[in-house]
Amino acid sequence: MRIVSLLPAATDIVAELGLSAQLAGRTHECDWPPGEVARVPVVTGADLDQDALTSREISEAVGGSAHSGSSLYTLDTDALAALRPDVVLTQDLCEVCAVSYEKVSRAVRLLDADTRVLSLEPRTLDDVLECLVTVGELLGVRDRAERRRAELEARLLRVRTAVAGLDRPRVVAIEWLDPLWPAGHWVPEQITTAGGRPLLAEPGEHTGPTTWEAVRAAQPDVVLVLPCGFPPERTLQETELLTRLPDWTDLPAVRSGRVWVLDGPSYFNRPGPRVVRGAEVLAQILHGVGTGEAVTPAEARPFPGR
Repeated sequence: MRIVSLLPAATDIVAELGLSAQLAGRTHECDWPPGEVARVPVVTGADLDQDALTSREISEAVGGSAHSGSSLYTLDTDALAALRPDVVLTQDLCEVCAVSYEKVSRAVRLLDADTRVLSLEPRTLDDVLECLVTVGELLGVRDRAERRRAELEARLLRVRTAVAGLDRPRVVAIEWLDPLWPAGHWVPEQITTAGGRPLLAEPGEHTGPTTWEAVRAAQPDVVLVLPCGFPPERTLQETELLTRLPDWTDLPAVRSGRVWVLDGPSYFNRPGPRVVRGAEVLAQILHGVGTGEAVTPAEARPFPGR
């Protein structure tokens, strides 16, 4: 079977199912597992050089929103056609974070092939794990997918058990820096699983921009900085977007040194199996509780100035 993944989280799922060898095409942002996806042809590009723009400039370029407006992705329809995929994995959740479902559907209709398109639209942790089974069934490995889901659910249960009964710090997770944007969808559940109290967003919520006044009024004990699509090194280039805010140093999280820069793309932004590792990371930084491997600086590091 020839699989084209137009969503990094879908590529993660294919790898989780042990089917990376069947990937015929991927996006330019698919990067896990590194040794397995590097050989796979890329069929997308980006209209914007995100490394050269500020968060505000990126937001304005895509219509003033981090979750709607123009997509950052372009699709090479000729390259897609040449791959003659049996299955195309895509999404219809965020117009910015991946090639739009409408664009993919138009491209597939032009193919002279019997190609199936599966759109993934998870909003909660349960949805994310169910996507694993949905993709597994389409690719003929449902039993394997069910086993992997059970293993991931067991890891989440170990986290919940490890933090049960502990005081729950108030947590704000920031998914975009300018404008400030609280992380929604599955992130509030990751925080709850890890023994925190998520603020400014509900589980499954498709959030919108918020104000600094709202963040300050929430008085978070912990702030998680995990901008969508930004690895920690990129996030650290714009720390002043937070530090120059009025009364930033008065936040309880800042006073106690509990502001963290996290690897958003790997463990929080993408609705793939690695969100489970994200919950394990949070349990360690919120409570010092380890249910998996020790957290590395690549996964989470203190905000500068701690």
